[in-house]
Amino acid sequence: MTPLNVMRFVRALWRRKWLVLGVAILITGGVSLQSLRQPKVYAASTSLIIDVTAPRILDGEVKEVMGEERSNYWFNKEYYTTQNEIITSRAVSMRVVDKLGLQHDPGFLGLSHLKDEKERSQAMQGADAAGLLQSRIRVQPVRDSRVVTVSVEDLDPQRAALLANEVAQAYMAENLALKLRTTESATVWLEERRGELERSSKVSELALYDFKKESDVLSTSLEDRMSIVSDRINSYNLALTEVRTRIAGLLGRVESIRHLRKSADSGDMTWAEAVPGADDTALQEFKRRFIEQRVACVELTERYLPEHPKMLECERKLAVVKLDFERSLNNVVRKAEAELAEAQAKEKNLVRLLATTKDEAFEVGKKEIEFDRLRREADNNRRLYELVLKRLKDIELSGLLRTSNVRVLDPARPQFMPIKPNVRRSVMMALALGLLAGVGVVVLLEFLERSIASQTDVEQKLGLAFLGFVPHVEGKEDNLPEKDLYVHRQPKSSVAECCRAIRTNLLFMSPDKPFKTLVVTSSGPQEGKSTSCIFLGVAMAQSGNRVLLMDTDMRRPRLHKAFGVPNDVGISSLVVGEGSLDRAIKSTEVPNLFVLPCGPIPPNPAELLHTQAFAELLKTVGGKFDRILLDSPPLNAVSDSAVLATQVDGVMLVLRAGKTNQDAARRALRSLADVQAQMYGAILNDLDATDGRYKESYLYYRDEYGPREEVKDRVASS
Repeated sequence: MTPLNVMRFVRALWRRKWLVLGVAILITGGVSLQSLRQPKVYAASTSLIIDVTAPRILDGEVKEVMGEERSNYWFNKEYYTTQNEIITSRAVSMRVVDKLGLQHDPGFLGLSHLKDEKERSQAMQGADAAGLLQSRIRVQPVRDSRVVTVSVEDLDPQRAALLANEVAQAYMAENLALKLRTTESATVWLEERRGELERSSKVSELALYDFKKESDVLSTSLEDRMSIVSDRINSYNLALTEVRTRIAGLLGRVESIRHLRKSADSGDMTWAEAVPGADDTALQEFKRRFIEQRVACVELTERYLPEHPKMLECERKLAVVKLDFERSLNNVVRKAEAELAEAQAKEKNLVRLLATTKDEAFEVGKKEIEFDRLRREADNNRRLYELVLKRLKDIELSGLLRTSNVRVLDPARPQFMPIKPNVRRSVMMALALGLLAGVGVVVLLEFLERSIASQTDVEQKLGLAFLGFVPHVEGKEDNLPEKDLYVHRQPKSSVAECCRAIRTNLLFMSPDKPFKTLVVTSSGPQEGKSTSCIFLGVAMAQSGNRVLLMDTDMRRPRLHKAFGVPNDVGISSLVVGEGSLDRAIKSTEVPNLFVLPCGPIPPNPAELLHTQAFAELLKTVGGKFDRILLDSPPLNAVSDSAVLATQVDGVMLVLRAGKTNQDAARRALRSLADVQAQMYGAILNDLDATDGRYKESYLYYRDEYGPREEVKDRVASS
């Protein structure tokens, strides 16, 4: 708030000081009289100690349903807040009402003034004693302690003390009843779960027994059986390794013998010396005899011919020895082959036994998985059953206790000093309130300015977008062309700059789809709509757009006078089919700016603007110009503008700063809303730079950035 506005309110307060004093005296007197007439209200308080848990009587392992320990600060705070709510609950109040019969006590119900018994009885039946008591209970925790103060207000000090004590007793009873109800509901639920778990445990144990019986694991466990099978697999693997090692050696021996036999010449026995196992004693003996006989035959060849009987006898003996030697050598070979075949057969048997044992191991493993599953299920069911059974016994035992965690510290006593009404405090507060109210009345009167004077008024009071303002410029009232063409003839003036700002704001209202046709109107006459329409048209034409100004004010047309063009042919002529559009549209001294005057004033302007011919005319000129501005009559005077608003892209409302009434502007907006017109916003016209309400906010830039030699002409508003 500026110093100027502060002084404005200071002067207003000084000017209306008697009004301020009168309001203060009136309020103070009324409050004082009301305080003296009010009945005296008394209060009584009792203090309670609320522990988080009740005294521990049972063993620490026996947990109660509501026996949760709270060691955290926030848990304790939540707990005590809950207890405060229970004290002021309807359940506690109902206990007190039922015990004391307050629903039949006219003094407590405030019905003592009723003398007619029938009327009093009917009033008592409709009274809510519990709600009334509930509204009189106040709970105040004592800081940094477990003490809570419970206060009850009443018209009788004795009854107030009685109610306070009974509320404390009812709270303790309700707290214990809540604990018992919770314990009972928990017991019922646990009983149901215990029965279910007992049945489930029996079923799972029987299933485990049946499985052990079917799998023959009653005498030998699956773990022992799996261990035996594993040992067998290990022994088979070890034996198979040994056999395969022996097979490899025998196979090499047989293959070497076959290779030696195959590579030796027929009749040559020297290969036998390389045969593995040829060092056998019998074989060596046959070898020695063969060699000796062959040496003997060689010696005889030196003395006898081959046909000599001794040679023949020697050759026969050599053949016999050789045959025995070959037979012995073949036995060695057959022995090696037999050993190889035996080892290979043993390998096959071991492989078969190993495969069978592995299948047995897999089967035992599969049974072990199923056995473990059944055993886990049985163990879980048994453990859950034992847990529920133990908890059920704990709850049954704790339910027998009737201990409470609430104790009365100080019972309530009657207090004969009323707490209400406090006349002195009421008078002081009334005086202060009266002075503030008087100041508020003065400020309100200052704010009850019903005219639209600022951007804030446009945006907050009318809910419109603020498009800009047109400053007030002094000039001659009778020089219309000079005033209306001020923006064109003074393009560097602050007025022209403001109009260009309005043009920019209008275009940015819908950047994706700029408007084509725009109705310029006002709520009432003499608000500057025609001048604003011309200013805006000149600003748009200066930006390079082809702009057409249509004078749709067929009651008081003015555009033809502003531009000095004839009005013999215009909109009314074109709508009724007389004249041509080219002849009706007039050019102006402003480049790119054209005017379509009103034409002869018709007897029925609203009906004429609502015809199909006018819509076709608007469509036709829309194809020839970039922007079309329609100067229309005031909204609150006639309905022409509302009719036009339904045929164009949008509407701009012109408001005369400090003159246009808010109610009139709202009526104009309602008429546009009724026809669902597209509102682009509003502008403030004819702002006076000397008015402190908006001088700084709107025209400050004029002194800093405006032209120093600007000619100050007054813009007449139509």
